[in-house]
Amino acid sequence: MRWDHLAENPGNPGNPENPENPENTADGGTAPSSRAADGALFAADAVTRRVFDTPEFRGMTFYEIRARSLVNRVPGASRMPFDWKLNPYRGCGHACVYCFARKTHSYLDLDTGAGFDSQIVVKVNAVELLRRELASPRWRGEHLAMGTNVDCYQRAEGRYRLMPGIIGALRDRANPFSILTKGTLILRDLELLRQAAAVTEVSVSVSVGFTDRELWRTVEPGTPAPGRRLAAVRTLTDAGIGCTVLMAPVIPFLGDRPDQLRATVRAIAEAGATSVTPLVLHLRPGAREWFMAWLGRHHPHLVARYERMYAGGSYAPTWYQRRITRQVHEMAAEFGIGPSGRGAARRIGASGPPEGGASGQDTSPGPTQLTLL
Repeated sequence: MRWDHLAENPGNPGNPENPENPENTADGGTAPSSRAADGALFAADAVTRRVFDTPEFRGMTFYEIRARSLVNRVPGASRMPFDWKLNPYRGCGHACVYCFARKTHSYLDLDTGAGFDSQIVVKVNAVELLRRELASPRWRGEHLAMGTNVDCYQRAEGRYRLMPGIIGALRDRANPFSILTKGTLILRDLELLRQAAAVTEVSVSVSVGFTDRELWRTVEPGTPAPGRRLAAVRTLTDAGIGCTVLMAPVIPFLGDRPDQLRATVRAIAEAGATSVTPLVLHLRPGAREWFMAWLGRHHPHLVARYERMYAGGSYAPTWYQRRITRQVHEMAAEFGIGPSGRGAARRIGASGPPEGGASGQDTSPGPTQLTLL
């Protein structure tokens, strides 16, 4: 594995130097590399490989690293409604077969299929890095998005507990932020979210693309069930944290029948979501190959239909995206919910942090569609 190749953006993969490969060590052992390249995301001389013999982590490997940076600018060509993001993890135990972030594992020479699901890179110094970067005179307090690459509330967070410190750092600086997640573990940090929301803009969006349990079991095997996620939406909303739902992905021919869409929108409305934003499945390189292999095993009769639908690239045809968006918005209006929006951030005064302190949408067609998942 080329540990000096781990970069946040594919366009800046680091210097292709050739440090020693980390050795496979026992639980808690360290696997030092000789050096890191200039500009690499983390120092390659301290990579710790850990395995935990517990049911929830069986078969998984965690690579603990000390990152050199945490806050990263979104590429200028992106249609994302934010400019800055942070990701405390790479790889994701949710194991969603369609996850667009799979390709990022290839920058480490890690497998983008099963390896993406089971080999998780953990930035163990995320909190100290964030506090340092937020305190920099160059930082202007811009909105920070989390969960836009891999889920910050995946199972690993239950072990490493990085998010409480991250939210606390953002709260203390009254820095606006948003979280997109499929993880119900976010409820653990509910009080911290409430404290942050008292001084700045806090946006939470839960991803629920469908409520079909059989579909969920096969395409999102490592995630909480859709019903549990919607229960988290209700809890967040009742606690005063307005929660939107990203209805993504809508999976062609498997989750797009009108009765399926209606059942999902109805459940989202009943959960108290403030808005719903539908996004049709997109298949970027890396994710496309893994998803199509899964499709061939589970639904071989659909392979040819998918090849035709995605013949033009990563996105479904414009007419299809428009149809799904129209249907979902009509149903949402019927049930009393609408598209999402973002308000203005609140700021604390010059007196300092609070006592005790130390996702929009794009309705344009085609490839300009947002790609949060």
